[in-house]
Amino acid sequence: MGVGYGGMRCVKILLFIFNLTFWLAGLAVIAFGLWLRFGGPMAEFATDKKSPELFFMGLYVLVGAGAIMAAVGFFGCCGAARESQCLIGTFFACLLVIFAGEVTAGVFAFIGKKVAIQEAQKIYEDAYEDYMKNPVGKVNSTIYRYHVALQCCGKGNVEQQTGLPCPENIQLPKNCLTEIQNVIETQLRLVGIVGIAIASITIFGMIFSMVLCCTIRNMREMI
Repeated sequence: MGVGYGGMRCVKILLFIFNLTFWLAGLAVIAFGLWLRFGGPMAEFATDKKSPELFFMGLYVLVGAGAIMAAVGFFGCCGAARESQCLIGTFFACLLVIFAGEVTAGVFAFIGKKVAIQEAQKIYEDAYEDYMKNPVGKVNSTIYRYHVALQCCGKGNVEQQTGLPCPENIQLPKNCLTEIQNVIETQLRLVGIVGIAIASITIFGMIFSMVLCCTIRNMREMI
């Protein structure tokens, strides 16, 4: 009996620590998603009417997943503290949903990467063409924001770059279409790493929750 209670207490503490970590991880995912949306190089592409919808949709999903993680981690702490089979079972189901969502988002990001790159490149090309037709006013500031955010200038042809509003600190102008592809691939790679980390943490949480739930049931049957 004493060994059983000791084992349950150990699993309970481990699950509580996991939930605290899961809650903090959820907050970190929210912060990461918001940074990519509002602070990263691609943020400038959402300041006008046109924006790479698929890319930003993925970021919104990431922020939403972080919010769910934070909520699940909080209620998981409550379930572990109260030794409630119902709460722990619900916690397990939520983790399972989060795990399935992460796998789905990963597949979606892999499949939609090419489309997201094409959308962003099309936005830049439209701004580039508008500037060539009328290089004044809002069009001038729009394409300049893109150049500053991506640290590039033009589409690779030196003759085409003549007269373009390029950042002053660029010595060798880079192809903006290539930079857009590099930035999106890098950011999606970071999102993928975060997703794998969350999925790994989720698996451990499901294991701990099932062990604790079974331990609580066995202890109640013994009593």
